[in-house]
Amino acid sequence: MSTPVFITPSGKKLVTIIAGDGVGPEVVLATRRIIEATGAPIEWEERLAGAEVFRAGQPSGVPQDTIESIMKTRIALKGPLETPVGFGEKSANVTLRKLFETYGNLRPARELPSVKTPYSGRNIDLIVVRENVEDLYAGIEYMQTPGVAETLKLISAKGCEKIVRLAFEVARAEGRKKVHCATKANIMKMSEGTLKRVFERIAPEYPDIQAEHIIVDNCAHQLVRRPEQFDVIVTTNMNGDILSDLTSGLIGGLGFAASANIGNDAAIFEAVHGSAPKYAGKNTINPTAMILAGVMMLRQLDEFAAASAIENAVLVTLSSGVATRDVVGDANAVGTVEYTNAIIGNLGKTAENWQTRDYKPIQLPQVSGAVDFVKPNERRVVGMDIFVESAETPEDMGATMTKLVAETPLHLKLISNRGTRVYPPTGALTDNADHWRCRFLANDDSADLDDAALADLLQRVAARYRWAHTEKLQYFDGKPGFTKDQGED
Repeated sequence: MSTPVFITPSGKKLVTIIAGDGVGPEVVLATRRIIEATGAPIEWEERLAGAEVFRAGQPSGVPQDTIESIMKTRIALKGPLETPVGFGEKSANVTLRKLFETYGNLRPARELPSVKTPYSGRNIDLIVVRENVEDLYAGIEYMQTPGVAETLKLISAKGCEKIVRLAFEVARAEGRKKVHCATKANIMKMSEGTLKRVFERIAPEYPDIQAEHIIVDNCAHQLVRRPEQFDVIVTTNMNGDILSDLTSGLIGGLGFAASANIGNDAAIFEAVHGSAPKYAGKNTINPTAMILAGVMMLRQLDEFAAASAIENAVLVTLSSGVATRDVVGDANAVGTVEYTNAIIGNLGKTAENWQTRDYKPIQLPQVSGAVDFVKPNERRVVGMDIFVESAETPEDMGATMTKLVAETPLHLKLISNRGTRVYPPTGALTDNADHWRCRFLANDDSADLDDAALADLLQRVAARYRWAHTEKLQYFDGKPGFTKDQGED
């Protein structure tokens, strides 16, 4: 079994079910009814999250009894959640993903019958495997000066290994033949580059699957031009968020976008679309995305027959022209309940000219849980970057900084502004902000600076300038653990 599950005394598999906000209760109920109609051995434990919880004064939007339920069941089916304006600070959706280390977000995109798009007939059938818990979505941000904000983009080697192995295992489980790794490693050579390097190291372990790296902007370009060339795309969190919304647009929109948040110890299944409160209670919403999320959940529970029955029933229903207003327009539409009833009535049928895949259980990757996942043999500190706030010119600041460190084992190598070297001057044109990175390097190229030297450096700079942030400049196994600025020699 892909994920550990809780078996009830009656022999059924217990699932935490969260109705959610807005249209959530309608689409979740539709999915629940269809799953129950298959006879799958599922029992539900109803819990809350989202707007109602925020308004009750719970800042996370996720109450403790919901956390305890998922800790027990290890599987959740969740409707869309909202964060009401003026309540809470974090998305309850993101909170749930992080609390249960659901490090992989699976977003399939497949052409569906009767859902007309500019890409109809192109046989789009791909899946985006998105890293789900780190990158910019760590949400670590600071105002470094009154006018310059910083977000930390954190990419770990361990996180990359987990998501890359998951992508290859998903390819095997779904009978797919190719995995693209989409990164911006040409610009972010250390963060995005880590995913590229891990991908290229692991790919030979899967000789049955073709592996190819692609720059993410070219990936977006190619998805619009020839989406049928893609099978599996593995990428970082922000890139995956953007690309997976793009791929859902290729096949008809978010009304068909199912999602699985996968971890080794828990999994949460949901529709990608939001709570759409203006449509709540009107019996008009398209529940297909939630239903297909339920299909993904059943496969995770090894209930492959029920999953296949529902997928085929959806295909039969859409093929017959029975659909909600977003697909066929108001004049020919049926309501959410009627659409659900039609799917239930089509259980056991298969659609002509529309095949489903022969799915197998996903073998979740077993990656070391060591906190020090990467262990260098040698490391040394060669300097420090100090980010300061100042309204001075770079020339004045450079001269002052040079004097401040004259009696230390370090020298000022350069000053940059938003990644571009401005001191020593290059002769280029820059429109500077009040946020400067001052790079200090050891006078001795072979030095390994101690913290006392760096503390003394910072104290000297702080005597003259307001500083906001520091970074040690380190070498690991002879390679620099920092990048150069634009214009830096």
